Amino acid sequence: DLYYEQEDSPEVQALIKYASERYATGEAELPLLQAYLRAPESLNVLVSLNRFYYYQHRLQEALLISEKALELIRPGIGFPADWRQVDLGLISDAPKESLTRIRLYLFTLKSVGFLNMRLENLELAKAIFEKLVALDDMDRIGAKGLLELVVRRQEADEGIFRLFG
Repeated sequence: DLYYEQEDSPEVQALIKYASERYATGEAELPLLQAYLRAPESLNVLVSLNRFYYYQHRLQEALLISEKALELIRPGIGFPADWRQVDLGLISDAPKESLTRIRLYLFTLKSVGFLNMRLENLELAKAIFEKLVALDDMDRIGAKGLLELVVRRQEADEGIFRLFG
């Protein structure tokens, strides 16, 4: 309920439950995709698909799902299409009832950054984490440590390039 104010149909809920029971056998993808086809705008379904793909080490698919979730959350909180344009004013001026969705947006953006980091898209991951750190000076989202990891990785890569380049 924290993510999603909408409840899915009993059929979609049953498919998600069935998929969770089949995860260990590797048979979870089909019921999750069936749930997605029935409820493509369900954050419950998208989160379930994202987790499935992530734990299967299918990072590109997990990234696509995270990006889709970001697209679904964004209009409901009045954020611009480009996350680079989100600023503290948008967050501080938001109505109190939007804060849960804003938090979900920020965590989803962190997921996009994390997946890009894992996929070696370090510049994009760095930009996302820098944005999150700028928006969250208390680091409640937890992007500061990820930003430090990306910076260290880039510095190490530059050192290796200078050594062998």
